[in-house]
Amino acid sequence: METRTALVTGAAQGLGQEFAVALAGRGYRVAGLDLVPQRQTAGKVLDYVELVADATDEEQVRAGLERVIDQFGTLHVVVNNAGLYPAKPFEETTLEDWRRVMRVNLEAPFLVTSAALPYLKAAGWGRVVNIASAAVFTAPPAMVPYVTSKAGLIGFTRALAVALGPYGITVNAIAPSMVRTATAERTVGADGGFEAVRAGQIVARTQQPSDLVSTLLYVVDEGSGFLTGQTLNVSGGSAFL
Repeated sequence: METRTALVTGAAQGLGQEFAVALAGRGYRVAGLDLVPQRQTAGKVLDYVELVADATDEEQVRAGLERVIDQFGTLHVVVNNAGLYPAKPFEETTLEDWRRVMRVNLEAPFLVTSAALPYLKAAGWGRVVNIASAAVFTAPPAMVPYVTSKAGLIGFTRALAVALGPYGITVNAIAPSMVRTATAERTVGADGGFEAVRAGQIVARTQQPSDLVSTLLYVVDEGSGFLTGQTLNVSGGSAFL
């Protein structure tokens, strides 16, 4: 079997870095796309292509994918992980706030997947994994744009699964709880955010990036070809589907 290639967005730190390292550990060649250099991630992955690009910019995304193909020759897995999760009362949310969240959380997965699709089809096998959020099910009131964007991403997952099924490409979503990352610690997790989310979980601890790895590897596995259009809620029991 040929060596698989994976693209992970938001790969510089946090979940994206954890995913990139885990995929490499399973033998994948990995490309990471982020707004900033990914030196730490690259240092943990032997066969890595670093793409410093904006996932909301179509030209940058397509140019980045061309680099991946030039280096690795093929692409099999896309992990749409990059995201924004600002917390702000709805009454204070501006139109630009709304549009910024939608661009990163919903338009970027569209652009990245669209650019990757010809290569996935050419490979004859593919996995698209969208990182959604359990917030869609718990609906925190101070995160209306975020919840809306991630609900849209789940809809995107379902419809795209139907569209791409004939090509041997599965599309699924993973919905985490609030994950302890450096960004979350500075933003939504600060001032009691982690504690508030933890209080609504059955598993009474804060989720770590490593808690999502086994689910990602299951979804992209060769044997998971009968799983598509699904949202896997990995949130410590904060919601039941």
